[in-house]
Amino acid sequence: MARTDSRNSSAPPPRRMRRPLGIVVTLLLLAGGGYAVFDLVSGDGHEEDAQVASAREPLAAFLAAWAGHDARKAASYTDTPDAAASLLTSVLTNLKPSRTTIDDGEGRREREGKVRFPFDVTMAVPGAGDVTWRSHAQVSDTTGTWKVEFTSPMVHPELEPGQTLALEGAGNRAQVLDAKGDPLRAESLVGTVDPASGKGASGLEARYDDVLSGGGKAGTSLVVADRQSGRAVKELTGTAPVEGRPVHTTIDPRVQEAAADALAGAEVHAAIVAIDTRNGHILAAANRPGGFNRALEGRYPPGSVFKVVTAAALLEGGMEAESPAPCPKFARVDGQRFENQKQFELPSGSTFADAFTQSCNTYFVDARDRLSDTDLRDTAQAFGIGGSWDVGTTTYDGSVPVTTSDNDKAAATIGQARIQASPLVMASVAATVKTGTFNQPVLVPDVVKKKYRAPAELDGGVARELRELMRATVTSGSAHALKDLPGQPHAKTGTAEFGSGTPPRTHAWMIGYQGDSDLAWAVLLEDGGSGGADAGPVAERFLRNLAR
Repeated sequence: MARTDSRNSSAPPPRRMRRPLGIVVTLLLLAGGGYAVFDLVSGDGHEEDAQVASAREPLAAFLAAWAGHDARKAASYTDTPDAAASLLTSVLTNLKPSRTTIDDGEGRREREGKVRFPFDVTMAVPGAGDVTWRSHAQVSDTTGTWKVEFTSPMVHPELEPGQTLALEGAGNRAQVLDAKGDPLRAESLVGTVDPASGKGASGLEARYDDVLSGGGKAGTSLVVADRQSGRAVKELTGTAPVEGRPVHTTIDPRVQEAAADALAGAEVHAAIVAIDTRNGHILAAANRPGGFNRALEGRYPPGSVFKVVTAAALLEGGMEAESPAPCPKFARVDGQRFENQKQFELPSGSTFADAFTQSCNTYFVDARDRLSDTDLRDTAQAFGIGGSWDVGTTTYDGSVPVTTSDNDKAAATIGQARIQASPLVMASVAATVKTGTFNQPVLVPDVVKKKYRAPAELDGGVARELRELMRATVTSGSAHALKDLPGQPHAKTGTAEFGSGTPPRTHAWMIGYQGDSDLAWAVLLEDGGSGGADAGPVAERFLRNLAR
């Protein structure tokens, strides 16, 4: 038996014919794509049947081209090239085999000018595995040239004219659900399913593929299908249907819709995360555009929203809301100049509360001497930043390294340098201020084995001071876009520099929580401008949507 394999389809290996008398026939691939008889002498000196050897040449070329997934070339060796090309193209398009191997057997002359050959086809089909079948081809010479007689059953013995091979779901794939048990409407969270293999390709569909597909058995099977309607008429490799199990998430469809609607007009990449402060349940994770889940996985400098953490460290060290806090236009550290947005400055007599609510960079930079190299890292741990969170999906859980120089520490106080966070991390920072205790976020509760516990606790007095500061940021500070909203919003703005441009480009942030409910949230606009001027209106739309 000779084998034709798509891994070497352009030049099939020399072929050995197994004959009862031990005749060996070697075929040589010609430059034009055909085959020539090179040696027709058997071990006992008898020549092989010349008709069988001649008929095998177009068959070998046909099978080689089919195995090489070249339908048009294969069809050229048949008596009906258009029909052959059409059906072979349909089969290859539907099954998308990654590899095809065809083993042909001994030919048998049926009558003058007609030879029949058996052959076995094995296709590696995504989602269905290796599928194998045996068929027969008849090769005839009616015009002085040997041609493969093309028929539908020759491609597969179960095929009839007007039919093709296709794939069909072998089981019922379950869905990713929201907190109310309805299909989750959040593309970046749900992800996608590969239509060819039936397997999850991204997002929760990929992470929980075995669960949703019933242990991977709710895949695909090979069927005979009607070419006009696409309807399956016969199952060829079927197994008993398997029911997948749904994956339940914490997403609240009302909150998710409010977040998605708030981002609808954004002209930049953007994300909103909302969490329940009582239990860390992720209520919304909206991304614009879809695809990459920047809401949970994105890594960004947080800029001034990180001042919540810096303020906690300073308050822990003895700072008070009424402590004097000079806020000049510029602060210089070893030749590096730091400045406030638009180079504003606060009047003489300003306090720490003023510096926080107005987001004064220069005060926080100059206050670095109050902090050790480990203080920001240690305080961030009380907010859960830098831990390993077991959320039920992929997340980026933030990083606050120990500072290594005066400049490094200066930049870190305002959420720059090597500080990184995701919108989920910063929403959790706001939630920690609300409750006074870090409660790790969760998206798929059924699979969370052990929630991360922060190695440090936020001091109760510090938490109270932060609440007052974040409320004042709304009523008289940089988060004034929210001041007319119900629900007692508390917030912090942030404008985070990135890149090496002059002037630097900036991400726009706003984080916060509602004083009269259990909602904490974060808004991020990539390359989106200013926290107060640009992220603020998006946060306002989100909260107003929820208030309706």
